[in-house]
Amino acid sequence: MTDKRTFRRANERIAELTAHSAITSEVERVRAETAEMNRVYVQTLADIRRAGDLTQTEVAKVLGVEQAAVSKIERRDDLLLSTLRQYLAATGAEHPRIVVEKNGIEVSLDLDTFSGT
Repeated sequence: MTDKRTFRRANERIAELTAHSAITSEVERVRAETAEMNRVYVQTLADIRRAGDLTQTEVAKVLGVEQAAVSKIERRDDLLLSTLRQYLAATGAEHPRIVVEKNGIEVSLDLDTFSGT
């Protein structure tokens, strides 16, 4: 007995599945939930530092400043983007960016463009 199977490209099968609105909406729901689970919300710069299990003294050493300067940065409500980028780099943050939503579209500003060099 011969079992003849036909080859189908994965892209074709995916297109068929995503043509069904129920499947498409479920995929989008799962993607949104995954993105939300991977996101951590913080209120202050100190929260970012603490998330990395760092002290102000450790961050100050990386920045080449005194601990009091880090305390001052964390209390400020107005920072230069270059200062923010340096602080985030000192805390070990990777790919620092500012993310905003505009008309339902997420727009990201890479803070590494403000390196000051």
